[in-house]
Amino acid sequence: MSKRSLDDSSLPPSKRLHSESGAPAAVSLRTFDSALYEELILLIFANLEWHDLSAAQAVNKNWARLSLDRGLWKNQYLQVFGRTRLRGAKGFIGRTDGREIKRLPERAKATEDDFKDWRCMFRISWNWKRGRCTTQRVEGILTSESAPAHVLLTGGVTIVASQEASLCPEVHCLSSGGAPQQTLSCGSPRHRQPFHITALALDQSAPISGILQLAVFLSTGEFLIFAINQLNPSASTLKFTYVPLRPGTRTTPIIQAVYHHPLLISLSEAFTLSLYDLSSDTITHTQTLTAYTTFPPSSLVLSAQTPGNRYKLVLTYTVPIFPMHFSIGVTELIISGSSSPLGVTSTRTVRALDVPAGWIDQEKLHLMQEQWSRKLLSIQDTQSDGKWVILAPGAAPLPGAQSSIGTTTPYHVSGDSLSSLQLYRLFLPAASSVASPSPKLTFVRHLHHTADPVSSMAVADGRCVTLGKNGGIMVYDLESGTGAAVASPSPSKLDSVGTVVFDDRRIITARAGTLQVHCFDI
Repeated sequence: MSKRSLDDSSLPPSKRLHSESGAPAAVSLRTFDSALYEELILLIFANLEWHDLSAAQAVNKNWARLSLDRGLWKNQYLQVFGRTRLRGAKGFIGRTDGREIKRLPERAKATEDDFKDWRCMFRISWNWKRGRCTTQRVEGILTSESAPAHVLLTGGVTIVASQEASLCPEVHCLSSGGAPQQTLSCGSPRHRQPFHITALALDQSAPISGILQLAVFLSTGEFLIFAINQLNPSASTLKFTYVPLRPGTRTTPIIQAVYHHPLLISLSEAFTLSLYDLSSDTITHTQTLTAYTTFPPSSLVLSAQTPGNRYKLVLTYTVPIFPMHFSIGVTELIISGSSSPLGVTSTRTVRALDVPAGWIDQEKLHLMQEQWSRKLLSIQDTQSDGKWVILAPGAAPLPGAQSSIGTTTPYHVSGDSLSSLQLYRLFLPAASSVASPSPKLTFVRHLHHTADPVSSMAVADGRCVTLGKNGGIMVYDLESGTGAAVASPSPSKLDSVGTVVFDDRRIITARAGTLQVHCFDI
């Protein structure tokens, strides 16, 4: 906080200078500012709501200066949003846009909260709550309107790759800090036919010297590891290339992948899970797991556990329900490799629809009937952040059409089921002993969506963003169940599949050859 001017006319009477004769100087008219110490004014301001505190800035310069006190806005932020950081972070997020307050010298004793711009954080979070943002279109990146795109966010770097087939697919690294754009070539001298990028995975561990690692999976079964310089993307280099001995359903096509160095996990379309160990500057395939009763769409969440070289993978997927319906299931895999190659040491599975063991009383029967009413004929997408699980219904099959399980569908789902998402709470207690509680997947509520069917979703840190097939964007707070529209669907736009990602300040969508950035830091 800046200090007052040395002019004593603005000070309280007890702090003003006296004349040489000992008589006090002329006393000016007392006001709210001159009669009270700044500490008392701040104490009064601390009892105001955030909108009253914002209105106080327009009274005069002194009120504007006091109402910007970081302690006041910290209390407002914690009271309204209940956390000490912006929401939306997934894995490592390193900011390079200069929004944080610079640190004091090392000799100063201060906490991390002292370097945060709480008023800026409040404004950004409030914009998220209201769906208020600016929209910018990025030209020259996506050239095909029909091929979907992969998009990743990490701090000030945006990574974009099209799924369009080519002899040399490209990955574009865009920086918001003014650094030049970098294009990574993903060619393969072993194949002379066009191929495409099937998945991207960004290393979630903290970077060393600003270097991020990116895994790019190709439809040929190969994958590449790039080292990306976060401050200067043009200095990015290729580190590793993995070529499978026998390309098959294990390596092609890869539809999902997660990476936390040195562990890399890929999931193929045949639902085969592959584990790779990237330590010692080599790529070693350590384990393969296969499932025959689980299907895409799916999502992967990988996190590092302490102590030691231990990881937890949360796999969300679609489960068939006899004879023609689908529901959702979650499997937790504990991966360790302290004294041996990285591999799965334990697994646990929980499903949204399950028949309880033992005798079925009236209460269990009621729960089964309630669960059965939430089964779906088709699922468009499933996403999880390790705590919340969201299920998006898909387009209903036409009467008499064959379902994915192989049976004939005699009817279709009403339009109301497509306008709501199913929200589940995932409970995975620590498996410390035999008496530990079992995992649970509990239905919480329906999140009502617009009439625009969901094309893709992104979930992180208790927040969900959905992209509709006609371009509509919705933001949901999973804890409170509230939602806000960021962009309305356009009936004139083509009904197409798109991609949506977000961090704590932006939403980026790729759809119909258009890349758009929705920024809430305004």
